[in-house]
Amino acid sequence: MKSIACQLLPRPRTLRRQAGSFTVAGRSLAKGIRFTAGGQAPAKPEGYRLVISAEGIAIDFHDPAGRRAALATLVQLQRQYGRALPRLEIRDWPDFARRGVMLDISRGRVPKLATLLDWVEKLAALKINEIQLYTEHTFAYKKYRRIWQSWGALTARDIRVLDRRCRELGIDLVPNQNSFGHLRYFLADPHLKKLGEIDQPFLAETGDFLRRPTTLAPQHPGTLPFLRGLYQELLPNFSSSYFNIGGDETWDLGKGQSKKLCARQGKGRVYLDFIRALHQEVSKRGKTMMFWGDIILKYPALIRTLPKDIIALNWGYEADHPFAKETQQFAQAGLKFYVCPGTSTWQTLLGRHDNALVNLKAAATAGKKSGAMGYLNTDWGDGGHPQPLAVSWPLFALGAAYAWNAQGVEATTLAAVVNRDIFGDASNRVTQSALRLGHAHLKLGVKAPNETPLGSVIAAPRPEDQELFCRNGLKWAAKIPAPRIKAALKALKREHRLLADMARTNILVKELVLATRMAEFSCRYMLWQQGVSAGKKTARPQAEAMVKELTGLEKDFNRYWPQRNLATPKHCTPFLKWRKAELLQWLEAGK
Repeated sequence: MKSIACQLLPRPRTLRRQAGSFTVAGRSLAKGIRFTAGGQAPAKPEGYRLVISAEGIAIDFHDPAGRRAALATLVQLQRQYGRALPRLEIRDWPDFARRGVMLDISRGRVPKLATLLDWVEKLAALKINEIQLYTEHTFAYKKYRRIWQSWGALTARDIRVLDRRCRELGIDLVPNQNSFGHLRYFLADPHLKKLGEIDQPFLAETGDFLRRPTTLAPQHPGTLPFLRGLYQELLPNFSSSYFNIGGDETWDLGKGQSKKLCARQGKGRVYLDFIRALHQEVSKRGKTMMFWGDIILKYPALIRTLPKDIIALNWGYEADHPFAKETQQFAQAGLKFYVCPGTSTWQTLLGRHDNALVNLKAAATAGKKSGAMGYLNTDWGDGGHPQPLAVSWPLFALGAAYAWNAQGVEATTLAAVVNRDIFGDASNRVTQSALRLGHAHLKLGVKAPNETPLGSVIAAPRPEDQELFCRNGLKWAAKIPAPRIKAALKALKREHRLLADMARTNILVKELVLATRMAEFSCRYMLWQQGVSAGKKTARPQAEAMVKELTGLEKDFNRYWPQRNLATPKHCTPFLKWRKAELLQWLEAGK
């Protein structure tokens, strides 16, 4: 079978097609390849030249990573063409030396080892060479079982198995343990509470949610010993020479134990000094330290005083994030740095792909221009992490394309490759449907950073909890006209019908369908809220129907959960119980 074009992702630097094909017959593909170190390969790291001619297949490679990249391209060609490979010549090399994906495993969804092994296999085929698993409290630290047990956690053995497979695939599995902020569940423990900058929640600047204690007190005598204990247990399981200590969003700093110190020295200096202390700890263990760059960017004069072997991770997730300005600040300070965009899937259930498409491209453009050493595509789990991997896969693939070649790929190529290599969909329908689902929120006519109503309505926290994530959810019904909600619901139901048959046999499609069903509920809930406000008699039967819908959703989600994830979904989807309780309370009140 012939195809008009080679559907390759990432896009090769140069590709010349010729008439005819080369047929692999009676032998394995690997045995028919002539490998040459050097040869006519581009003289660049990971450069390769792949030639398929009447005589067979030849690969020239600059280094072992280039050989691996050439084979990844060849495997994609074989998946598209079978044994009748097109005659062609490809010359290729990457724009970013380190091309990574970071997956949040700390907000409610800890994938099983089998899920992660499948994930890295697929990413390796897209020429990803770095993986990070964002960790707060979900590594199985022996001393802190009481903290992680109900969440699930990756064990030392899990990490060693994953690390070994990553090495075989040419992937660097970088340890990632937040070590300053974002330690809420450690600091909620009675034995560790004393290490927190504060010991009680405080009202955020906006006045509509509470910030819980999440930040370590940098000058407490027990802080560094606590972190040393984590590092001693965690780091030996990784072969990587890098370590990401986090250090982002230290909202509590200067509000408690370090208040006087910050008043005397300045909050920026106190932050910097603790980052330097962490750098010493990491260096003692033979690792190169990575850290999130958001806080130090608030203190531009201090950037130049950072240790010169540190790596700054410049993150930003909105379409208009100023990557160009921020990367220049790190470059001018003589620091190595990454650009770190995101999949824009968190607090959305189905994604906000319109934002992600621009964000991923902007990071690549700015990163290439300013000399970033890496491109790390991040996938967060704010609000319990109810969105599954299936929703993020098109964005993982697109990020991989930008990380290799900052020009990216066409939408048709993206859809074709993700259908073929990720979803295994011979009908070529799933990715197109997933992409449409990621744009469905646009029918609602509203936008907000880091969320869509499709995700935040169903997942809205109980008002009395005053939680940060999804806190706008219960307010959207008053802002979105009913016709727009109905249009979004109609679009969701259409995609649901298209995917329903395949969900029985394809776990990724099952994930998409479950997420779509929850997004449909968000629409129905908003319509019900509007009906209640208008005093409509239809509100009661709507509430009764939604109680049944939530019961079915929870049953199906709980049945799906152990196929892909550890522990239970109780930290992932408590909102299913919240919404059900709200509806039952309303019904019992006889309104």
